[in-house]
Amino acid sequence: QVQLVESGGGLVQPGGSLRLSCAASGSFFSINTMGWYRQAPGKQRELVADVTRSGSTNYADSVKGRFTISRDNAKNTLYLQMHSLKPEDTAVYYCNAKGYYYGLFTSWGQGTQVTVSS
Repeated sequence: QVQLVESGGGLVQPGGSLRLSCAASGSFFSINTMGWYRQAPGKQRELVADVTRSGSTNYADSVKGRFTISRDNAKNTLYLQMHSLKPEDTAVYYCNAKGYYYGLFTSWGQGTQVTVSS
């Protein structure tokens, strides 16, 4: 079982920056793709960005050029650096990990709130 713990959310003014972190712990042979998803009130959860173990990244069009996803495989930690934040970025951000441990698994963190408001 893999546990994911997010941190770094909070309240920020439009145009500001935040950095989210997600630490993975527990039992696993490998974690392949890790990603950030978000869910705003009344909306479906959507992919923000993800990164493979080898470092290939994928971003939602709405965050390209503003957000950067990265991971430290040695620390099993995922990051999301967010710049030029907009009110529409307000959401609960969830960490996701897909890997293998006696079978494929998908794990989710509890989420961290990001609020962009003046």
